[in-house]
Amino acid sequence: MLIHLSIENYALIEKLDIDFSEGLSVITGETGAGKSILIGALSLILGKRADTHVLLNKSKKCIVEGSFNIENYGLDNFFKKYELDYENITVLRREINKNGKSRAFINDTPVNLNLLKELGDKLVDIHSQFNTITLNDSNFQLAVIDNYINHNELINNYKSEYFKYINQKSKLKELVEKENQLKTDQGYFKFQFDELENARLIEGEQENIENELEILNHSEEIKSNLFKASQLLNNDENNLINNLTEVNSLIHQLAGYLENIKEIDERIVSNLIDLKDVADEIDKIESQINFDPAQIEKLNNRLDLVYHLQQKHRVTSISELIKIKENFSGKLQGINSLDENIRKLRTDLNEQEKTLKNLANKISQNRKKAIPEIEKNIIKILSRLAMPDAQMKITQSNLPDFNRDGIDKVKFLFNANKGGELNELSKIASGGELSRLMLSVKSLISQRNLLPTIFFDEIDLGVSGDIAGKVGDILLKMSKLMQVVAITHLPQIAGKGNEHLLVYKQTDKDSTKSKIKKIKDQERIKEIAKMLSGDEITKAAIENAKELLATEIN
Repeated sequence: MLIHLSIENYALIEKLDIDFSEGLSVITGETGAGKSILIGALSLILGKRADTHVLLNKSKKCIVEGSFNIENYGLDNFFKKYELDYENITVLRREINKNGKSRAFINDTPVNLNLLKELGDKLVDIHSQFNTITLNDSNFQLAVIDNYINHNELINNYKSEYFKYINQKSKLKELVEKENQLKTDQGYFKFQFDELENARLIEGEQENIENELEILNHSEEIKSNLFKASQLLNNDENNLINNLTEVNSLIHQLAGYLENIKEIDERIVSNLIDLKDVADEIDKIESQINFDPAQIEKLNNRLDLVYHLQQKHRVTSISELIKIKENFSGKLQGINSLDENIRKLRTDLNEQEKTLKNLANKISQNRKKAIPEIEKNIIKILSRLAMPDAQMKITQSNLPDFNRDGIDKVKFLFNANKGGELNELSKIASGGELSRLMLSVKSLISQRNLLPTIFFDEIDLGVSGDIAGKVGDILLKMSKLMQVVAITHLPQIAGKGNEHLLVYKQTDKDSTKSKIKKIKDQERIKEIAKMLSGDEITKAAIENAKELLATEIN
């Protein structure tokens, strides 16, 4: 429960500290004094977004801090899940600087706004006049039923499976669209792949072809030169090898006389051997060179194909063409594997739908079973709120498909008068009737699904007199189960509070500030008397205030 609230530089509040107690606390004050500002400040530490408009002094930051006793509320796992320090007295803090930037903290650990809101939703339920309007909303009506049943684990399991189902449907749709697009392109991919595949491209062949063509195109010149070289080396009458052989014979005869001639003789022999090898190699190469027009045409055709494919795909090498072919092959294989993935995903989706349907049916059955109890209990509470002839009916029908809450659509039908025709709340209920109906709903839920604290901002809208007292009785009864804080303008409700907080304005020549204080005894009697009679407090109002404060719930 909320045990302390500190507000600094927010709206009309310069600095304010409030302690809260168990039971029912009432907050009163004149119109415009700042009662609802407290709700606004509290909302900040519960995750509501804010901007610089909340700053009283635009040069300073706004700080709102709330201390909550969370012992025995089973929140340990929440703190473990998000690796936060658990404290029985947990502090939520929000800071908004002059630029509108916000920071949030849980027990001095910085957290994002969503995390702050997630914890805030587990600590405080704030009911404002706007929430009475949401009573007409079908999603809120469904939440009322689920909160009454308190089958949270089942609901959470369903939502987990639902979002998995939605993700699978989205993925299937994406794959089908991708498959359709690929199949549109499949013919193009296959033509390009077949053309490259049929070309039987080989790494390095372009260079080999170009080299071979260079030789064939100059074969006559090459063969002629090689022939002449061969003649000069070995075939002419006066060829180099014969001449060198004769030189070798002459020098060899002198090797026995001159020592240095011996080395020359060895060198001539070595050169003669090399020259004969060169002559043999030239003859061999010359014999292999032939002018072949058919081979030239074949190679030119092959090279033209390579050049055509390179120009078409805007590349300059066969290795790049091979990579492009592999890419087309991958796309064609991808289409085939995509078909398999789609078949598997459809099978998984069917299984997921069965799981989801099973959970949704269980939820639907729980709701169907609970609806008569809810109708009965709300009518009973409305009777206590001076609406003895009120009729309440909740219809339940099936949706055409799953949504995040199941397969049910519910509708609250209502009529405050005996024999009147049941109709939707927005078409038939007055403001006061809606307030009493919402209080009945909140009272019912509080008995089944406890939150530590609930704030009511003028739940008494449109009620007065004896009915106001009955509203106070219900609030007091709720406060036996949870902490209840009610902002009210009715003395009948203010008199029911275990604790009374007064919001008032303090004005000086430069500014107006909102203040708050706890009042009791004579000061409280005086405040309630003022609510009864206005600024001029009468003796009768004083006595009436004493009676209201002495009255307890039956």
